[in-house]
Amino acid sequence: MTVTEVIGGTAAIEVRGLRRTFDDFVAVDDVDLTVDRGELVALLGPNGAGKTTSIRMMCCLLRPTSGTAMVGGHDTVDAPMAVKQLIAVSPQETAIAEHLTAWENLRLMARLHGLDKEEAQRRSADLLDMFALRNRAGERAKKYSGGMKRRLSIAMALVSDPEILFLDEPTLGLDPQSRRGLWDHIEQLKGEMTVVLTTHYLEEADALADRIVVIDEGRVVAEGTSDELKALVPGGQMTIVDLDLTDEAVDALAARFGTVRRRDGGVEIDRVDLSLDDVVDVLRPLGIATRSVYRNQVTLDDVFVHLTGKELRE
Repeated sequence: MTVTEVIGGTAAIEVRGLRRTFDDFVAVDDVDLTVDRGELVALLGPNGAGKTTSIRMMCCLLRPTSGTAMVGGHDTVDAPMAVKQLIAVSPQETAIAEHLTAWENLRLMARLHGLDKEEAQRRSADLLDMFALRNRAGERAKKYSGGMKRRLSIAMALVSDPEILFLDEPTLGLDPQSRRGLWDHIEQLKGEMTVVLTTHYLEEADALADRIVVIDEGRVVAEGTSDELKALVPGGQMTIVDLDLTDEAVDALAARFGTVRRRDGGVEIDRVDLSLDDVVDVLRPLGIATRSVYRNQVTLDDVFVHLTGKELRE
């Protein structure tokens, strides 16, 4: 059952045949995408894959060459103002006024969205606490680290309490520690609102997304959960058993666990949920020694290579 079916209503985003060209260059090529309400979907692909262009069309910042994008039930071309009332965007570039404090940035954004003075103050305070900025909220933003600036930029996007949030490369350029810290804050948004984020960090998509859409050269090449995508890699989801190989051992393992393939030094079993104890229980009565059991670990990088024939580079 999808998130949409659980909470009711139509999908938050419905994209069909979306295409954008710049002269002879095709940036986005016939993209179909559905995002359920409350879902966090990651658009994963290398720089130049068409992720940001897709986001810009869904946010009414760029007109499609062809195709449609329905956001919150509204067409982005025919009803852009209706779409803009439902969404917020945190762009790649940190969208803050560095000569203002965090308080001032947030209150300014709140007033621009029509919140009264009291509500703007309350909302700003809540977001400063949520993004761990309260202790330095009175300092000018130019003194902040890159990670703090990104947190403030996302907080500013949340001032209007949007139904749908677009995060375009939210951790771009951050060090690993700051990146993982920001993941914790993004994780808090899951289920509270619909989130679409673009990234070329494999581990980011793996850690955050309910569903991943892999984009390469302007086209969707695969989509699914992290586990579903990893299952696309042939021979990826398996357990390797290092044992004294006999026909009797292979037959016993196959009878218990299904498909078993011989390999140098042991066998491969098309299962990833096996433990050493599971295997030993089968082989001990036969007097066969099991030296080790380990799982073949498939990564999203393996998935990308399998789908496109190339590695996903930053």
